[in-house]
Amino acid sequence: MKNFIGFIVVSLPLALSAQTYSVASIPDSLKKNADVVKRNEEITIEIKSPAKALINTRIAYTVLNEDGNEHGDYIAYYDKFVSVNSVSGTLYDQNGKEIKHVKKKDMQDFSGTGDENLITDARYKINRFYYRVYPYTVQYEEEDEINGIRNFEDWIPQNAHRMAVQQSKYVIIAPKNYMIRYKEFNFSQPPVITENGDKRTYTWQISNLPAKLTESLAPSFVTLTPHVLIAPSDFEAEGYAGNMSTWKNFGAFFYQLTKSRDALPDNVKKEVHELTDNLKTQKEKIAALYNYLQKNTRYVSIQFGIGGWQPFDATYVSTKKYGDCKALSNFMVALLKEAGIDGKYVIIRAGKNAQQIVSDFSESQFNHVICCVPLLKDTVWLECTDHELPAGYLSSFTADRWGLLVDQSGGTLVHTPKYGVNDNLQIRRISATLNGDGNLSAFINTNYKAEQQDELEMDLEYRSKDELLKKLKSEIDLPTYDVTKFDYKEQKNNIPPSIDESIELTANNYAQVSGKRLFINPNILNRSETKLKTEEERKYPIELRSEYKDVDTVEIKVPSGYQPEAFPADTKIESKFGKYFCSVKITADKILYYRYREQYSGEFPAADYTDLVNYYDKIYKSDRSKIVLVKKE
Repeated sequence: MKNFIGFIVVSLPLALSAQTYSVASIPDSLKKNADVVKRNEEITIEIKSPAKALINTRIAYTVLNEDGNEHGDYIAYYDKFVSVNSVSGTLYDQNGKEIKHVKKKDMQDFSGTGDENLITDARYKINRFYYRVYPYTVQYEEEDEINGIRNFEDWIPQNAHRMAVQQSKYVIIAPKNYMIRYKEFNFSQPPVITENGDKRTYTWQISNLPAKLTESLAPSFVTLTPHVLIAPSDFEAEGYAGNMSTWKNFGAFFYQLTKSRDALPDNVKKEVHELTDNLKTQKEKIAALYNYLQKNTRYVSIQFGIGGWQPFDATYVSTKKYGDCKALSNFMVALLKEAGIDGKYVIIRAGKNAQQIVSDFSESQFNHVICCVPLLKDTVWLECTDHELPAGYLSSFTADRWGLLVDQSGGTLVHTPKYGVNDNLQIRRISATLNGDGNLSAFINTNYKAEQQDELEMDLEYRSKDELLKKLKSEIDLPTYDVTKFDYKEQKNNIPPSIDESIELTANNYAQVSGKRLFINPNILNRSETKLKTEEERKYPIELRSEYKDVDTVEIKVPSGYQPEAFPADTKIESKFGKYFCSVKITADKILYYRYREQYSGEFPAADYTDLVNYYDKIYKSDRSKIVLVKKE
């Protein structure tokens, strides 16, 4: 992460009166490229004890145009750990004149329970002014009482693209013996620390941050802007005390929450032994129990228990036949334990392309739980919320990232498997016939493997056949076509798994007919759609997250009586971003097309952006090259 130097740190009072909410008082430098200006932000956390705190927040935004409207809305979260003592909002016009004021009783109140798969005690106070005369300003003030400290809100003054920040301030007031930990990014100023009696105050502040524009393939926005991770050391929730100053200590706290919650009913114990006692290897037993979990439980997100940190016990899951990620993973560990296998509970940040956790700063950076079994020469990873994944495969949802393994010794950071360019495969063979009118019929067989099959695997689990056909048709980039037959076969025996897809289709007017000539694109289905904009000055690094290999072999039988007039030369591209090769050969009655592409992942300096643009442009052009056949006289 690079230090950001385009801001000015000040130590002036940050409170603004309503009169200064005039848009005219915003410097022009902050209006440039901005949809919204954060006029003032003050967050003060007063820690009373490891379990209790008071949080006061005042925040004001000036919304400059329609794209900034989301910042005019306000959401106040509360649950059994967080009480909203007061919350109010005020709307101002462009001159700073008050238009409307709302209090807590005026705001809408909603349950955090969304659908049948989400059960939670969380609720929200929500306010929308529905004002669309631009520019306008909103200010909100909120006081929350915390009864059970689990974490602190990180300080991220600039939390969106096209947002400028006039001033922001973050203050923590704590007893002198209460240890506050923090880690700064893109921000070189340490907090101002003062003492008064038995209290110690930490203050961060910043002003005049100009808006940032988006850039193609840039890293996560939060890594590019000044921010500070802030966490307690000692904390307490619902009578459970913990310390998160190290990953080991933090894991020990989670072990408290799972300890003695692995008891199974006698009937389930009997089933475990019936399934596993006659199996020879550990992996066979793990697979059998994982299959049992998948067939006998379903996933329901239940956010109860120490703020969603403590799992329901194994007996609850075995009786109810459902659970969230915590409960199902805990249940899986209990099944393994009954079979004499040492399964582990692993807390992780899930989501395809999710930002990696900061591994050298221990705090609650996770949102999911999985399970693993360390073996002598291998580790078997188990995603306990999925009914279809084979034992040992995680998918892009939790692959290639840090997780916190929890056991009786505390917490240990572990890294999940990465599926690389030789794992994430798409191997396609097409046999097609073209007639003299330019109409094409094709038989297409594709094997998708590892992360290239993840989305399709989910579709096969949750979509009907009609829905599958509809989606399939939406993904085929041909002007006029019809899918006459399709089928899928999942191959779960190998890790990573794969899916075989077979399609039959017809495409009228696939080739352009012009007099006695046929214009044919031999690349029927796998044309790159990536074209990057040329930027005058690239500011941010390039982050390529996908890593895969595509191999296409196409055979097109052409009508008799035609001969080649023009066809593209072989194309070969090798770069730090990947490899690409394609070739065309023409026999008496066939076009033979071969395309090979490797895409690499990684972070690259901004200076490489022009090379990346050229790399994608060459692939884009090559994928659209055409063959010209002319009819013999």
